[in-house]
Parts: sequence; C-alpha cells; structure tokens
Amino acid sequence: MNMEQEQTLRLFDLARRQIDLFPNLSIFSHKIDGEWKNISTVDFLKKVDSISKGLLEIGVKPNEKVGLIADSSIAWHIMDFAIQQIGAVVVAIYPNITDTDYQYIFNEAEIKLCVVSNKSLYKRISTLKDSAYTLKYVFCMDPAPETRHWSELKDLGKNTPDDVLNIRRDAVKSTDLATLIYTSGTTGKPKGVMLSHNNIIYNVMAAREITPCNAYDRSLTFLPPCHAYERMVLYTYLYIGITIHIAESLDKIGTNIGEVKPHIMTAVPRLLEKIYEKIVRTGQDLTGMKRKIFDWAVSVGEEFDPNPANRSAAYNLKLGVARKLVLDKFYEALGGSLRTVASGSASLQDKLARVLMAARIPLYEGYGMTEASPLISVNHYINGVRIGTVGLPVKYVEVKIAEDGEILAKGPNVMLGYYKNPEETNKTIINGWLHTGDIGILEEGKFIKIIDRKKEMFKISGGKYVIPQPIEKKIVESNFIDQAMVIGDGQKFASAYIVPSYSNLLDWSKINAPEIIELPKEQFLKQDTIVKKINSEIRYANQHFGNWEQVKKPIILTREFTIDGGELTPTLKMKRKVILEKYQKEFNALYGNN
Repeated sequence: MNMEQEQTLRLFDLARRQIDLFPNLSIFSHKIDGEWKNISTVDFLKKVDSISKGLLEIGVKPNEKVGLIADSSIAWHIMDFAIQQIGAVVVAIYPNITDTDYQYIFNEAEIKLCVVSNKSLYKRISTLKDSAYTLKYVFCMDPAPETRHWSELKDLGKNTPDDVLNIRRDAVKSTDLATLIYTSGTTGKPKGVMLSHNNIIYNVMAAREITPCNAYDRSLTFLPPCHAYERMVLYTYLYIGITIHIAESLDKIGTNIGEVKPHIMTAVPRLLEKIYEKIVRTGQDLTGMKRKIFDWAVSVGEEFDPNPANRSAAYNLKLGVARKLVLDKFYEALGGSLRTVASGSASLQDKLARVLMAARIPLYEGYGMTEASPLISVNHYINGVRIGTVGLPVKYVEVKIAEDGEILAKGPNVMLGYYKNPEETNKTIINGWLHTGDIGILEEGKFIKIIDRKKEMFKISGGKYVIPQPIEKKIVESNFIDQAMVIGDGQKFASAYIVPSYSNLLDWSKINAPEIIELPKEQFLKQDTIVKKINSEIRYANQHFGNWEQVKKPIILTREFTIDGGELTPTLKMKRKVILEKYQKEFNALYGNN
C-alpha cells in the first residue's frame, strides 16, 4: 500500500491487510488450560464475519451505537471489528464504572444492543433495561446459565449471504465515526468522544514510525482495550504485524512476562512503580556487603541520563559495574527481550524513570488525551529522550503553548467532537486547536513538559498560585509514600492528603520502631514515630519548591485511593472532587473550618 491508501484505511482493515502482508502471522495468542494458543488472522476474520452477519440479522443499522463492556480478550477484538465493519459504532465502556454512569451512557448513545464479558456484568446491565430506554439485547461472552451467549449472534447470521456483509463493509468510509469513548472524567458527567477511523489511523501511522519492532515480534497486553491509549497501541501492533499476547490477569502479569518474553508492552506508571518497589524490597532483604552493593547500584541508576553525550567516562564505568552486579536483573525480570515499554495515562517519577532506563528498560513515555485519539507526544530513542518531559510531538501533530500556558494540539487525530454536546465541543476545539486543559512549557523549544492540569491549579489566600502535580510527583518519589493529593484552595497554606506505603514503613519499623510493628494498620499509621517519618519525607520534598507551595501539616490517610473506592478513574487518575468530599472532615479540622 502507498501512503495515500494507508490514510484511507478503516480500523477493521488492519486485520484484513495482514493476510497479504504477513501470511503466516498469528494475530493473537492467549492462555487456554495453562497453554498459550495462537489464532491465525484468517481464523480471526472468519469469527469477525460470522458475528457481523448476526448483527445484521438482528437489525443493527449503520451509525447505530453498540455497547461493548469487557476486559482484554480475543472476543473483545472480534466484537470491535464485527461492529465496525457493518458501519455501526463501538461504544467501548469500562467494566468498573457505576450504574449511574452506565445508565447515562446507554441513554445518551441510544444503545440497543450490548455485549458484556461475564455473568456479573450481564446481570448488572440487564437490570438497567427499565432505565436504559433503548436497550433490547444483552449478550454474554462467558458461557453461564441464565444468560444469552454471544454465540447466538453467530447462529443468527448463518444464512446471511457474504454479499450482504460485503456491501455494508464497502460502504464504510475512513472519515466515518468508528467509536464513542466516554471519558471517565475526574468531575461531572461522562462525555462521549467521537473518533473516526481516520483519527485513530493517523495516530497509528505516527506510532509506527517510532516503534522499534517488526512483523512477527511479540507484544503483551493486559490494560483494558477500552482505554484509548491501549486501544490505539493494539491497533498499531496489528498495523506492524506484531502478535498480541493477551495476559491472563494483572495478578499473573509477572508470570506471563516470563513466558512470552515480549518485545513490546504498555504500562501505566502505577504498575512500573509497583515493579520498582518489589525489586527495591528484594534488595532491602539483603544484608552486609550485598545490601551495600544493591543500594550503590540503585543510586548509580538514579543519576542516569539517557543522552550518552551527557554521561562522563567515569559515570559510564560505574554504570557498567552497576548493571553487571544488579541492574541487568531488572531487565531480565521483564523477560529480557523488551525493545519498548510504552508508559502513558499519568506522569512517571523522574527517579524511577532514570533507574529503569539505567537497567536498559526502554521506556517510551507518552502524552495524550482521548480527544486526540489519544497520542500527542512521546519521549523516544529516535529523536532523543529528555527525562521530566513527555517528549516531542508525534508525526502529523502540531503543538503550541497558549498565552495562559495551556497546551494546544492540532492534527488529523483530533476528535470529531463530543457526542450530542456542541457547547463543550466548541469550548474544547477552537479554530482547529484542541485545548488540552494541561499547563506546560516547551523545553529547548520542542520537548513538552507538563506542569499541571489547568483546572487543578489553585490560589492560597495570600494570592499565590499552587500547581499540585509537580509537588505530588516529588512527594511520591519517597519509598514511604504511595499517593499524595495537594490541597489548600483559598486557605492560608498548602497541605496534602498522604497515603503512606504501609509495607515499606513496616520494613523500616523493624529496625527503627520494632515495638509498633504488631499494631493494626490504622493504629500503626497514627503512631508518632510514623507521623514523624512521613513529615521528614515531606520536608525533603519541600526543598524543591517555593515557601508558598510547600506542604505543611500533611493529613495521613489509612486507606489507599482506589477505583472501587471511587477515588480513582478507571485510568488511575485522582478524582480530586470526590477525594475532597470524602475527606472534608479532615480538611475542615486542619484549616479550622466549620
């Protein structure tokens, strides 16, 4: 295909073109009865076509919205392409949102048919039928009693001629709406982001240019494919011809990495933090000289600069020794074959990035938003990596900084708009420029550095602005703090809700305060020894900020922010409004408010 043909691809063409380009490719692989089983592109497309015919038989029309609520699986991808290639629109929804959000999305998108992954979701969605006014059909991917199995769609379409499907497929244009992705949102109601085939294909072509992988390489996926970033990356794998291995679960990701030995995978910063913390805890179990060597090697990693020109000969000598003794084990723990770990969704701690890169783990930190399909920029090894930034704009994307510091983006990847919401669309896309809501600068005139969310900046009562994200990022560099949310809008000083690292504090207490380690968690975290330790970590972080930005009198919380608890979005961003409401009593007590 030439470039002009590539730019008119529909998303479902990404699988079909593999038959000519990569005839022996296994498009997917997944675990069945403890063994990895491959599926060829031809077999995958047969399944896609059979489901498409069933959807036609049941009466799904062009531009009609079809719900898809499931975790990562081959079935998810079969449904995705089966819906798209008959001109219908995939409404990809997270499996862990509230019934209120489901009801809102189903009614706004006028979803008539929905496919879910398991019986629990089937029951939840079926009970919404009275309040989701257009919903008629719910199918379940897992075989379970008292459910309609999605194989019914295949049976329904048995007598539908190929010609009927071909006509519908041929009528789909690359400029047509392909998917609605409802942003999880940190505040307010979800908004339906309208993305065309073209929007995402341009992002895929841009991602291909900076991905150092080839056809028949191995990828591993475990993030939800309804997440815009993971979904675009998966389409990129299909475009390149990389076999997609679907992990069994997040709990088994370590085992699956060892089995698959992937060349490429995606991760969110929280997962990388957990991997890093696990390795550091292993080192903390060492004693004597071994412990000293481990700590020294990690400290060498913390000074790493990915630009070879910035590293001295003396440092390179130390790095070589640190790798041989300790750091190379980090790389081996991730399968030993990685060429790319694509990190997105939130910012990565600088210290963690340096150590992982020093261990030869090739981090590609990306930045984007669902409204940009979603990729805007990437830190990658072709045009240079600058730690602390999110790299350079990808191909086809133009970026500039507005007068108020907001990052603006323009390109063929920018969404068609918000579904049934022209008012919000016109606020977000002005003269073709997507207003990201992020505040940033261009270092050296080109590397994008995110400073904070525009709406998350606040003023303390003295009139000074506080920008939470860089403060939070520095605070959680501490091994003893897992999560932090800076607060203090309109107050005399800035403070923060702090979620301590209970496991690391327990380890620390074995030496420094053994008398408290048997206490229950909530009591343990309230001990003066622990409060003083947390405060000392905060004071260390405060050194990097102006007096008005420094966190004073932090509020130590005993429960982690989670998706299930309602404090995090499905993409692990903090719902600041929810957290403030949940801990309003502690806020009022700190600031003396009634």
